Amino acid sequence: MRFSVFTASTPEWTPQEAARTLGEQGYDGVEWRVVDQPASDEVGFWRGNRATWPLTGLEESVEEMARVSREAGLEISGLCPYVPATSREDVERVIAATAAVGAKQLRVGVPGVGPGETYPEVFQKVREAYAWVAGRAAEHGVKALVELHHRTLTASASAAVRLLDGLDPDAVGVIHDLGNLINEGQEDHRWAFQLLGPYLAHVHVKNAAWHQTGTREDGTVDWEFRWASLRAGQADVGGYLAALAEHGYDGWVTVEDFSTDLPLAERTADNLAYLRSLLS
Repeated sequence: MRFSVFTASTPEWTPQEAARTLGEQGYDGVEWRVVDQPASDEVGFWRGNRATWPLTGLEESVEEMARVSREAGLEISGLCPYVPATSREDVERVIAATAAVGAKQLRVGVPGVGPGETYPEVFQKVREAYAWVAGRAAEHGVKALVELHHRTLTASASAAVRLLDGLDPDAVGVIHDLGNLINEGQEDHRWAFQLLGPYLAHVHVKNAAWHQTGTREDGTVDWEFRWASLRAGQADVGGYLAALAEHGYDGWVTVEDFSTDLPLAERTADNLAYLRSLLS
């Protein structure tokens, strides 16, 4: 397995700083965050994230993105633009940019069910959109990925297979995400990998835990979902890597740690050391 970091989890660094630091720490790759974000005076994972390439003008950033990654000794494990499969113009752009930068895969978004919508009607619309996405990805020689993510149509491996079933697994695939499954969509990992079969294309590793926040007058307990470090969350990261290895997975494992207990550079270095120790 090869390890990379998704830059949503490195908000304090510029792309140059992120690539240089991750390369020096021994990572194999970097997964770039691509989105137009509103101006912010604060630095955070989702707002004011400095390690982000803007979607607007992405074509003009491709050469610099490739150079920054290459000079740090990193492969680009993927692009992660926040573009839904139904937005054809932007999907076409990010697929072309993925090919141009020399990456092999990108995330193409799947929505949830909005007010006034039903799951079946949204599913059918996105299923049709992803059939078109598969064709465009194949044309450019890259793979479009569905992430297992809470509050979307594809919270579980079962749902993702249903969405992609019958589409070319060389053109579309699934990001299996350990941390997101703590929130919603958890299935036995070995069974999920077997179910995904050729659609298992990429892995995200983070961790999380549910915390009791209070008790109502009738005795009902309230819970809150929070991100945790790889070591401290509810997911058994070692068991997860063992299941991947047993299944024969030997691709990218991308870390996206949204905990803040350690300073960023210590966090990324410790995560790599921890993951390698689990594999050994």
